[in-house]
Amino acid sequence: MSEHDLIDDAHAMRTAKPRAVVIGGRRLSIEEVVAIAKGRANVALSGDPAWRSRIQRGADFLRRHLAAGETVYGVNTGYGDACVVDVPMELVEALPLQLTRYHGCGMGAYLDDAQALAVIAARLNSLAYGFSGVRPVLLERLADLINHRVLPRIPSEGSVGASGDLTPLSYVAAALVGERDVMFDGTLRDAAGVWAQLGHTPLTLAPKEGLALMNGTAVMTGLACLAFARAEHLARLAARLTALSTIALDGRAAHFDAMIFEAKPHAGQAEAAAWIRADLAGRDDTPGHRLQDRYSIRCAPHVIGVAVDALSWVRRDVENELNSANDNPLIDPDGERVLHGGNFYGGHIAFAMDALKTAVANLADLMDRQLALIVDDKFNNGLPRNLSGATSARAPINHGFKAVQISSSAWTAEALKHTMPASVFSRSTEAHNQDKVSMGTIAARDCLRVLELTEQVAAAHTLATVQALKLRMRINEATLVPQPLHAFAQEVAALSPFVDEDRALESDLRALTARIADCALVEGGAHHE
Repeated sequence: MSEHDLIDDAHAMRTAKPRAVVIGGRRLSIEEVVAIAKGRANVALSGDPAWRSRIQRGADFLRRHLAAGETVYGVNTGYGDACVVDVPMELVEALPLQLTRYHGCGMGAYLDDAQALAVIAARLNSLAYGFSGVRPVLLERLADLINHRVLPRIPSEGSVGASGDLTPLSYVAAALVGERDVMFDGTLRDAAGVWAQLGHTPLTLAPKEGLALMNGTAVMTGLACLAFARAEHLARLAARLTALSTIALDGRAAHFDAMIFEAKPHAGQAEAAAWIRADLAGRDDTPGHRLQDRYSIRCAPHVIGVAVDALSWVRRDVENELNSANDNPLIDPDGERVLHGGNFYGGHIAFAMDALKTAVANLADLMDRQLALIVDDKFNNGLPRNLSGATSARAPINHGFKAVQISSSAWTAEALKHTMPASVFSRSTEAHNQDKVSMGTIAARDCLRVLELTEQVAAAHTLATVQALKLRMRINEATLVPQPLHAFAQEVAALSPFVDEDRALESDLRALTARIADCALVEGGAHHE
């Protein structure tokens, strides 16, 4: 291929339109939500006539039902404990906008662009299930938010996870009706002005559409999709760093023999051990300094395997929530019934995120323990104290990765602290109507914080272990480094050169942490689209 061809291909990749994920009449995967959130995919509403007919029939039935004088919660009644309050027909049309306005009380940090997109995708997919009684135009406008990157500024705090993510989702509803601020083209803008620029008038919400937008689990579910992808990548990275640590410590590959994991057949730990074996393929397993390496090396597949196995059922529960009608009431367009229930309760996401953050925090602890071994000259089998790369003349004033290990310990401790389960802290609220709530969004936010801290630990461990590998090769030039680990070390070295003299490593750590958070450091992470 010529240089001209390479330039053309690069230009084509930069200018190519993102692929479209079809919404409606099909199940959405976590990976598709992540692709939307990362800007690798847009959305397109299904062209299936049967699906489109179902959406329209739900909205039409709701209109007829109201015209017949029937009572529907949140449509011609007040909200929550005020469900006993009848709303006169002349005020029914105004009720949805009132709901969006009085819930505009969110606080805390705003969701970032990827998180906002994941939330919108999750809400759109739920409403597209066809049990919410919304008009097709509402789905079209939600798709516009994604495809034009009109991103509501969604405060992260204020949801108890039942009755859904009311307050944060009110910011999505407000954007559709032209109220509050949105991010557009990298600028904070008023929503009405953006719609005018796009050639649309702000949406006027039909009866129930405010409730349908807000009374669901889209915030916790969108965040859970992003958390899943990052946790999956971290599990793979922890395995790679275990293999790299084994070589850097002159340890034993025999600890990862397949028969060991056949004798205790947890699928996740067998898979983690297989990753490590593949990375160590070809290594001569002569007895090293110890017959058995310390637990953080020898038992690494057992630790990583817990996370890998947890991810299997976390995927099930997150994708079931993602592909569900989770507002209230539900509108059955086929049986023409209104079903008052509690599908807005986010218990499955809450429990999944509480469990996942614990599994991820254990990965942080594992990597921190491996790092502690590598930097300590009492345990690292001949490597320099604190992995200093300085010459003997400069060694007395160089301290290598000493401070990095201290920081890693701090990040690990904070990650472990955040493993307190959110789902057990239900609070009775809203005049004891919402008297048992899930705290699913808090659990998802906690999980993302644990992931953030663990990715920092992983970045520290990665830099230190690549440094240790180079020092081991300096001690023994015949050290075999299998190709996957060699390529990985080269990739890391391009971001952070060998530390031969003490220097500030913050920028290196930040750059590497960003790569890890984007699931871009090792193959086999969450990229199955």
